[in-house]
Amino acid sequence: MFDAEAREAWEEQVENAIVAAGIGGKIRRLRLKRSMGLVDLGRRTGLSASFLSQLETGRVVPTLRNLSRIALVFERNLDYFFETANRNCFRISRGKVRSRLTINNRSGSMISESMSALIPDRSLVPCIAEFPVSDADSSFFPEIFDGEEFAYVMEGSVVFISASREEILAPGDVLWAQGGAEREYRCKAGESVKVMILTCPQAGGRRVLPRREAKGL
Repeated sequence: MFDAEAREAWEEQVENAIVAAGIGGKIRRLRLKRSMGLVDLGRRTGLSASFLSQLETGRVVPTLRNLSRIALVFERNLDYFFETANRNCFRISRGKVRSRLTINNRSGSMISESMSALIPDRSLVPCIAEFPVSDADSSFFPEIFDGEEFAYVMEGSVVFISASREEILAPGDVLWAQGGAEREYRCKAGESVKVMILTCPQAGGRRVLPRREAKGL
């Protein structure tokens, strides 16, 4: 058991650690990025707008339970709120330990390596799309979302298809596309392709599946 003096010193250390981590500021940045008001966040978390305001300005110390509620709304892990600026200046995704997910559909198969864990606030969503050699054409239909998409061809050549045009992209080519447009990346039979795709979602934007993919094509 702590005596009164020891407890006071411990509580001061906890409060200093929270201030140093800038938890209130991080909550505010996440909220504003979603164009979300205090009342809306309060409705989603079950916390009052007054309490959330005091939390953002550092006038109250959050419990882990309350912080967990906020983390769930913004799809963040608790450690996001405790990372310091020095620890957060860069991150590394090692190729030998990165997960490789094989995606199969009627248009062939593709291997996806997601690197979204590198970006704390998910303002960018990077991944590597790899089309292995196949006897048939393979296609990838990205999600439709509010924002922008960039693609950098690392290996091979890929056909980019949109409603208005069709282009062949060679190694070193970079593509920009609107996320709200239906589009397709196609690899020809007998060829292998590797493309880095970087999506930049708009804050509070919508995400839906393309119509062709929804039909199972």
